[in-house]
Amino acid sequence: MFDFTVLLVTATLLTGVIALLSYLSEFRNTFSIISDFSKSIFPILFIVLCLRSFVIEPYKIPSGSMIPTLLVGDFILVKKYQYGIKLPISNQLLISNKFPQYGDIIVFQYPLDKNINYIKRVIGLPGDRIDYIDKHIFINNKKIPHSYVSTHKISKDDIGAGKIVKEKLLDDTYMILVDKNNYGQNFSYVVPKNSYFVLGDNRDNSNDSRYWGPVPADNIIGEAFMVWMFWNSDSEYSFFDRVGVSLN
Repeated sequence: MFDFTVLLVTATLLTGVIALLSYLSEFRNTFSIISDFSKSIFPILFIVLCLRSFVIEPYKIPSGSMIPTLLVGDFILVKKYQYGIKLPISNQLLISNKFPQYGDIIVFQYPLDKNINYIKRVIGLPGDRIDYIDKHIFINNKKIPHSYVSTHKISKDDIGAGKIVKEKLLDDTYMILVDKNNYGQNFSYVVPKNSYFVLGDNRDNSNDSRYWGPVPADNIIGEAFMVWMFWNSDSEYSFFDRVGVSLN
């Protein structure tokens, strides 16, 4: 699978080494074109690598599992520093920061295959008891309120047979999509330590913690916070409908 981060790290290291060797007269005279190119491109690659690895990284939304919050064709920005500074590729924590909170939209390495990145919403924190009964979430025996939304900007194609519902998780309020024709399955679960229980906002069409378990803290990449671009030629949304949308 193509991994842009691996390519970027490799290119940065390679041009950096060549740029360093270019200060040796023997190397510079023999490989003048390569050394000059490396010296000019290395600073750019290094800056891009640092920004993507430690500050902000863009991602594209390929599926509808987060409808109505995120749509197919959304390009989002993710704060990489939100939950700590981590090394690129290995995702090893260097400097700790905040911990994920209820309602955060996180990007993480899929627990069953770390080469795949997923995006979901945090519903349960370490030690929480999660109950899912008749499409309602209970956290530590407290029911999370639902209220139907009559006015919204989500297309009928995206909604299908579902209904837009406003869910209030403590101080965080956001919209989810619920399909009343899909009865789902009730369950109870206790979130292990150093792990987080996540669900897609498209509750009846999401591959999430209900099926493969919690997200280990070490797998978390960052928090999504904004749509910076939109492109889907098959969609009825325009570029300007989505660009600049803040995520909550």
